[in-house]
Amino acid sequence: MSRPRAVRLRTATALIAVLGLGATATACGQSSNTGSGSSGSSNKGATIGISMPTKSSERWIADGNNMVKQLKDLGYKADLQYADNDTSAQVNQIQNMITKGDKALVIAAIDGTTMTDVLSQAAASKIPVISYDRLILGTPNVDYYATFDNFKVGQLQGGYIVDKLGLKNGKGPFNIELFAGSPDDNNTKYFFNGAMNVLEPYIKSGKLKVRSGQTSLAQVSTLRWDGATAQKRMDDLLSAHYTSAKVDAVLSPYDGISIGIISSLKSVGYGKGSKPLPIITGSDAELASVKSIIAGEQTSTIYKDTRKLAKVAVQMTNALLTGGKPEVNDTKQYNNGKKIVPTYLLPPVLVDKSNYEKELVGGGYYTDAQLK
Repeated sequence: MSRPRAVRLRTATALIAVLGLGATATACGQSSNTGSGSSGSSNKGATIGISMPTKSSERWIADGNNMVKQLKDLGYKADLQYADNDTSAQVNQIQNMITKGDKALVIAAIDGTTMTDVLSQAAASKIPVISYDRLILGTPNVDYYATFDNFKVGQLQGGYIVDKLGLKNGKGPFNIELFAGSPDDNNTKYFFNGAMNVLEPYIKSGKLKVRSGQTSLAQVSTLRWDGATAQKRMDDLLSAHYTSAKVDAVLSPYDGISIGIISSLKSVGYGKGSKPLPIITGSDAELASVKSIIAGEQTSTIYKDTRKLAKVAVQMTNALLTGGKPEVNDTKQYNNGKKIVPTYLLPPVLVDKSNYEKELVGGGYYTDAQLK
């Protein structure tokens, strides 16, 4: 039996939107009712609100710029705002976007628990919401979520430590200290749980020793992912537990935290002579940390191509504003406390000195000149 003409038109519009962006995943999610039935003609040239947490991390600058470019290529305008890691400022910025009549919102939340009231206002105005990289919690008014496989990020970090120490070959014991991200960022638990999924068996067996005894997420989190906070904590760990022992590995979830850890370690002589720096992980492939890896200081990072993540968020936004259905590849894992948010997960890639040229330079993320 043939489908009604209106259904055929909506399906064709969605297909055109998806093919135009080159997405490859299979559509399997369901959108909420928030703004998802808007017509393409009424949204031509619409303004999209983009709320990013801070400019203190270069990755957020790249995310914002990538989305602005891709939205403009599709004929939209972009209202890009940074909140300087101030939750109140971010809520106020989003409120202003709603008041100004922005037709959709893409939000990378500073604190995923602070958006309930302002997103109720968005829902009342039928403005769809894309949660970007960090899941917005405690509200039904989130339509879709675009992110990387954050549990896998942690597994890659933990697995790198295991491989480099030779733990699978029975080597050890080794001393390790653990760091995690900001407690108000939902990604933090995914990173940490992924890493501990790999590391915990070795901690329990004694092959990895956490001399500080700090192994819970609450004990090792780093508010706002701040490098100076991480440096201070590493200073305290070294003075309390490593005056006569050495650190063999540090689990760090993010490059900015890694830089603080390295500064602390170098201040007490690591990286000189017979006292090499420990294995130190990271994430986001920020330029300073890639240079640090090349110089033999930080050991690895996780490459998350922000161009691809921006593309997913733009595809979702465009589909919602043209009557289509955004593509997703996870409809089970991301429960924000009010609903399971349909999600598109991108794969992370571990990068170290052995493959940074292939992955980062070969992939066009950085040039050779930038890494000099």
